[in-house]
Amino acid sequence: MVTVDDRARRVLESALKIESPFRLDETLCLYSPQDNVDALRHPRIVGWLDFIQNQYQPELPDAERRVLLFMPCTKTKPYPFSSEHMAINQRLLDEGYRPTLRSYLPQELQARLEPHFSPEVLNLSPLTDGRGTIVHRMVISEPMAVVPYEHIAEFRGEASPAVGYDDPGLFENRGNAVSPWRPDCTAVRMSATRWKWGDEERRHYVIMHNEMARILAKFVSRVGHHYTDVVSWVAPGLTHRSFVLARDERAFHRVSSSRRVGAKRFELVGANDHLPEELRIACLPAPDDCKTAIERLSHRLKIDIPRATAIYARGGSNATPLALPELLDVLARRLAGDPVNVKGKKNHERVATENRR
Repeated sequence: MVTVDDRARRVLESALKIESPFRLDETLCLYSPQDNVDALRHPRIVGWLDFIQNQYQPELPDAERRVLLFMPCTKTKPYPFSSEHMAINQRLLDEGYRPTLRSYLPQELQARLEPHFSPEVLNLSPLTDGRGTIVHRMVISEPMAVVPYEHIAEFRGEASPAVGYDDPGLFENRGNAVSPWRPDCTAVRMSATRWKWGDEERRHYVIMHNEMARILAKFVSRVGHHYTDVVSWVAPGLTHRSFVLARDERAFHRVSSSRRVGAKRFELVGANDHLPEELRIACLPAPDDCKTAIERLSHRLKIDIPRATAIYARGGSNATPLALPELLDVLARRLAGDPVNVKGKKNHERVATENRR
């Protein structure tokens, strides 16, 4: 029998993901799709989503090119202290980008930074390459949809909700994205540690997925004119990528376009479904980028492709493959406006157009 004590144990695990001096908000521990949908009515999330959809405006230096870079949320909070974000941000620094303002995570976190990372990986301001390009980092996150880097730690004079929540509840493949203590739980226990989603989990997943995509699209449609390029750097196969992609892009990226709930199938709608072509979010890395990265990883480590594929699957910096140097080359080229990288985007758009015919 599952009891509320089981949730209490998970909350203790969630607290370990929050780096001091920040603290977990136990009311924002979202372990299932049902928890996620309920969170849309949580006062802190309601206020945040109103801000993102209706009030937020970026404050950016003048620049020839302004790139809006969406990155994925991480289990470690705050995000920039995660191994994944630190690896990505360090690569940007190595490419010559520098913060535009002195805006950092607390000194307590800076003191715990490993010596091979620059302190600037914990800077929250937009980055400049000094040659006319500004990179404005934001995070795609459920239940908050979008978290601008400058609001990761603080929001309206208080700790941001982005530093005090835990939300593994939409990641079905982990096997524990369930809240078995809820009366509407329909998940089936498969083993001591793994569960299989039932109809209510799948139904609430679709609701939450499509709402996050709608808010993301509304955000981009409202502020996108500030940027010359909008890029998402999100892991293949994960929910964050599905939030972005339009129906005509999903086959190319090998992402499902629907979920079965009982006898019916419900469409998964991405942000790009809501956006006009000129504002669509470029979704990187592309499948061909991932294949090439595995080949290059194999060459760098002098191992065969199967072993390189296994290392790739485990990811860089103990995170997703997004932190691997071979994939970060793709991101660096795109942010620099490399013609080859932009041509790749156009080829992807051509495939999407042909799929619509």
